[in-house]
Amino acid sequence: MNANNNIVIAIDGFSSCGKSTMAKELAKKLGYIYIDSGAMYRAVTLFCIQNGLVTNGVIDEDRLKDEMRNIKIEFRINSEGRPETYLNDKNVEQEIRSMQVSNLVSPVSAIGFVREAMTRLQQDMGRRKGIVMDGRDIGTTVFPNAELKIFVTASSDTRAKRRLEEMLRKGQTATYDEVLKNVEERDYIDQHRTVSPLRKADDAILLDNSHMTLEQQDQWLYNEYLKAVKK
Repeated sequence: MNANNNIVIAIDGFSSCGKSTMAKELAKKLGYIYIDSGAMYRAVTLFCIQNGLVTNGVIDEDRLKDEMRNIKIEFRINSEGRPETYLNDKNVEQEIRSMQVSNLVSPVSAIGFVREAMTRLQQDMGRRKGIVMDGRDIGTTVFPNAELKIFVTASSDTRAKRRLEEMLRKGQTATYDEVLKNVEERDYIDQHRTVSPLRKADDAILLDNSHMTLEQQDQWLYNEYLKAVKK
């Protein structure tokens, strides 16, 4: 651990578990940098959609590989102190949360050269420590030596309801059945992909937040942070 006691906090888990919400709140409380790795894969997916790299749900991997050098992803802090995702200097925070992107992000994330590129970028972002990063393989692949690893889960029904509520709040249209199907399909793809499949790291702490309030899970996570910095 470095001199100023900053650590790397890796939060992995299934889609729509509230990982990002937890991670953002903890980062804000600690004065850490928050990095949404899922948003990075969503940005690549949005790039594919915008540039005609998807036909009938199939990604043109050869063209995407050639285009990877033209994909610039970064996070910028907004006026409320929250990070927002930028793709090639354009704010895409809302666009990447659409159902269209959600339906394609797992297949895009399963492409080896995409994961390699995003992993390198994430590792560069985290070299100075003092970060909270959430995703699918942060504690297993990106930061296997993170001082604190959390693995979050919840029932698919709970996650679908949470995701639908979030989408409706943002003015997006979807049905419960559509969202539940998307959640279950993403679970399967994330766990069965060849490169960096979703799994709990051996030293990660399991959190099932199916029946927890936001305040309860935030306090739980902060308590785990306090334990980690004392080690």
